[in-house]
Amino acid sequence: MTDVAIHSPQQLFLAWERDPWASQDVDLSADRASWEAMESAEREAVLWALSSLIVAEERITTQFTGLVLAADDEEETAYLASQQVDEARHLQFYARFQDEVVADPAAIAAHVARAREHLGDPFRRIFDEALVQAHQRLIDDPRDRGAKVDFVTLYHQVIEGTLGVTAFHFISEYLDEHDLLPGFVAGYRRIARDEQRHIAYGTGYLRAAVAEDPAMGERVRSTLHALLPVVAEALEPPGANGDGPAFGIEPDEVRAFALSGLTRRLGIIGVSL
Repeated sequence: MTDVAIHSPQQLFLAWERDPWASQDVDLSADRASWEAMESAEREAVLWALSSLIVAEERITTQFTGLVLAADDEEETAYLASQQVDEARHLQFYARFQDEVVADPAAIAAHVARAREHLGDPFRRIFDEALVQAHQRLIDDPRDRGAKVDFVTLYHQVIEGTLGVTAFHFISEYLDEHDLLPGFVAGYRRIARDEQRHIAYGTGYLRAAVAEDPAMGERVRSTLHALLPVVAEALEPPGANGDGPAFGIEPDEVRAFALSGLTRRLGIIGVSL
């Protein structure tokens, strides 16, 4: 991601209507052979990445309703409802990939449970603790402006804007360069396009919230300070082999990419770290 264009929720909803796609229509016919041809260490590194994606999508699909309830008007409600549909579609795509390429067909919950075995404590702290708690505060009081700012900061700036954008950049680049899993990459690109729209909403919402009440800027900063050390841990995958980092990417390179994108968006919002 280079720049974030700011659009109203109504404009984002209309953009969503103009760009439909179906998780079941992505062609995965070449991916099973590609998966089986991969070296075991390489497959393990990719499996770690795929596991992080399906676990993240399950969490953000099920921990979103509170934000829909917190919408300020009908246009924002329509846009946020479309985003929740996006998240369910992404989860369906990753589950379908598990069904057809990685493992035997199973219920989504079984795929998610298996994926969790590949992930560590940082994911639990972000997705099972911070996200669940922020969502519950919105459920308890959808009109709590501070709770909404906290949730949008966590969801759109940390999870989608930092973890999601960074993962897409490095995983898709690696798979493209090595001509691996072409169907997965095609679906992943569609997911990334959806998430650019989501991040635009979150950045625009926070910019308006901070402009209206500068105290909200401190809410944004406080949420980021609490979570960024955990994000740095979550972005560091296990080594693909005993000699170097997964995908041949140094952790410092990953962290620098993630921080540069976040810093650009914070400049738009009007908050510094």
